Amino acid sequence: MTALSLFCQGNSWLHRLPAGPKLLGLALAVTGILLTSQPQFVGVELVVTMILYPLAHTPLRILWRNIRLLLPFLIIVIAFQLLTANWEKAATISGQLLGTVLLAGLVTVSTRVSEMLALFEKLARPLNRLGVSSYRLALVLTLTIRCIPMVAQAWRSSTEAARARGMRSGTWRVVVPVIVRLMRSAEALGEAITARGIDEDTAHDTDGQRVIQK
Repeated sequence: MTALSLFCQGNSWLHRLPAGPKLLGLALAVTGILLTSQPQFVGVELVVTMILYPLAHTPLRILWRNIRLLLPFLIIVIAFQLLTANWEKAATISGQLLGTVLLAGLVTVSTRVSEMLALFEKLARPLNRLGVSSYRLALVLTLTIRCIPMVAQAWRSSTEAARARGMRSGTWRVVVPVIVRLMRSAEALGEAITARGIDEDTAHDTDGQRVIQK
């Protein structure tokens, strides 16, 4: 799994499926989950979703990671629904939330970022008639995704440096080093883009189509 895309290497049926059908299937599955109003049916959908992880040759630690990250939100949702409604409503909404997140996570770990962005660029090509560059739009998405692990790495490095100096972790003094690291990374990224001449005129393949480099 890479820090950039969270892609988990594999050769399962889900990995081989193109990004377009995967996103369409995700949209249909999420719609079906959200339209289900009975907690028992939501529970069945949730179990099926969890079974898809081993069927797609995805490590169970990834399934647990996705559940663990959502646990604080689930606790808040369940507590609120128990106070304002009933346990059935709490079970239904929390199950729907968990099911949609797990499905989205499964698509994420089985699809490369380059495939996703190529699909987004293809879908955005009609915007070219309105003066919006689909290539530049995909490039912005690429840089946005790239910056997510960059921020996490900057925070982790600054926190470790603070601990080495005897400072408490999570202190406000870490904010300034993080900002400095991010500014340096952004400057280096801008210089790299400029040095490679990445623009709308140079990003073409041999057939004259725009392409996206991972």
